[in-house]
Amino acid sequence: MRTVALFGNPLRRLHSVVMHNAAFAAFDIDARYELRELQEPELAAQVRQARKEQWLGFQITAPYKQAIMSLLDEVEPTARRIGAVNSVEITEDGRLIGFNTDVIGFMTAVRNWAHTDLTGARVVVAGSGGVGHAATYGLAEAGVERLTVLDLDAADARRLATEFSAFTQIEPMSFEDPRTGDRLGEADLFVNATSVGMLTPGPVVDVARISPEAAVFDVVYVPSQTELVRQARARGMRAAGGADMLVAQAAAAFVRWTGKEDPTTVMRQAVNPLLHRADLTP
Repeated sequence: MRTVALFGNPLRRLHSVVMHNAAFAAFDIDARYELRELQEPELAAQVRQARKEQWLGFQITAPYKQAIMSLLDEVEPTARRIGAVNSVEITEDGRLIGFNTDVIGFMTAVRNWAHTDLTGARVVVAGSGGVGHAATYGLAEAGVERLTVLDLDAADARRLATEFSAFTQIEPMSFEDPRTGDRLGEADLFVNATSVGMLTPGPVVDVARISPEAAVFDVVYVPSQTELVRQARARGMRAAGGADMLVAQAAAAFVRWTGKEDPTTVMRQAVNPLLHRADLTP
């Protein structure tokens, strides 16, 4: 039996385990997906084990998405530009290739849900961390007209803008910037790429400040309906949580490891009961 594991700390959720093991069973693949919570000094030994035992691959979550990069043979350009690896393929000759499924997961979810061409759209993204990098990168590639990134500290948003300056123009600002209200009021799409709504209560911005014509996408999937999504829907706005992004990320990695067809339907059916549980810890 081949192994796939998720490395991180802490690891509290079983969503990835449930999705991948359901897909392995459905496609008759002799493999298992498991969680391996570890400290950073243990990471290198786990990577060596994965190579030696010829795993299908492995995944990485916080806080090791950057630390893993120096332990790999290759990091694909998109992951290098984003500055984070969350998935690794182990080739037949034992090479470890790092890639990132955040961009494809985010863009697949947004496009499938919004049913709209993002070219020329005015977009506001809250958060300049790892998911914010991925969302911003994907939106820039999609050809949005104006891309504003908000953060508690404008310096963090400016760093993201500088990192991506070679291929796109990003307007960085803090949540308290007087221009924020104008950008929210003009937005075609608002994206929450922070943990607000999961680790802290409430919406990340005042929903009443967002254009009522805007679509709202929250990357958070626990709880299944965040306060941001609830308030946006109450105003009659189109709003979605991060469940579709979660599944799309998993499906992209599965296809990469196995060469099989898209397992989205199987994965979604398997994870749905977890997504709708009210007792899950964030």
